[in-house]
Amino acid sequence: MRIRILVATHKKYEMPEDEMYLPVFVGSAVSKADLPYQRDDEGYNISDRNRYYCELTGLYWAYRNLKDADYIGLNHYRRYFKYHGGLLKKADAEKLLKQCQVIVTKKRHYYIETVYSQFLHAHGKEGLDAVREVIKEAYPEDLAVFDQCMNRRSLHLFNMFIMRKDLFEEYCAFLFDVLKKTEERMEDTDRIYGFLGERLLDVYLTKNHPSYRELSVIHTEPIDWKKKIVDFIKRKYGSGK
Repeated sequence: MRIRILVATHKKYEMPEDEMYLPVFVGSAVSKADLPYQRDDEGYNISDRNRYYCELTGLYWAYRNLKDADYIGLNHYRRYFKYHGGLLKKADAEKLLKQCQVIVTKKRHYYIETVYSQFLHAHGKEGLDAVREVIKEAYPEDLAVFDQCMNRRSLHLFNMFIMRKDLFEEYCAFLFDVLKKTEERMEDTDRIYGFLGERLLDVYLTKNHPSYRELSVIHTEPIDWKKKIVDFIKRKYGSGK
């Protein structure tokens, strides 16, 4: 089983030694750095859009150029799938993927917010509203699913997954078409299409019903939960976005 998990990074960092992990230098087209990783500006690419697409420029590179894989996934240099207390290893990934078609992160639960209202407080309403209009026009059969996902109170985050190759290609075709059409309807803001992509993964999963397994996430750097909570309160009650 050939598994390739991209590790999106914009800087030199300690990388997993397991052969299934492929470090990808995202935004390499617009960076002054010279990193010893696979660049995302080779072949068909949107590397110069990294400021707005974040790790998704690496995903697009894989979608258009990576051929030698049966399963393709995406992690971050600071976030990986966790299994049995440590980093997911190839042998364990193979066992899991014989039982399911997709691996995703455990859902984040918002409890007092919907997916839509959380996005609105964090990033403004323009992006998701533009996505909804694109889906309404280009994918009308998916509109009810989109609305259903936006009204939920939980979400698979970080654009992290591992998918069987045919599902990966199907998902990326949908994802990047929607985001490209969305670009035509709004002004670019930093990281916006990366954030929107996080919301579209669940739309794809809900519509197509692939079997999937949820795994926890390992963070290689400490999370400042106090800052996250303060930022959330500011956004929700009007002191921030």
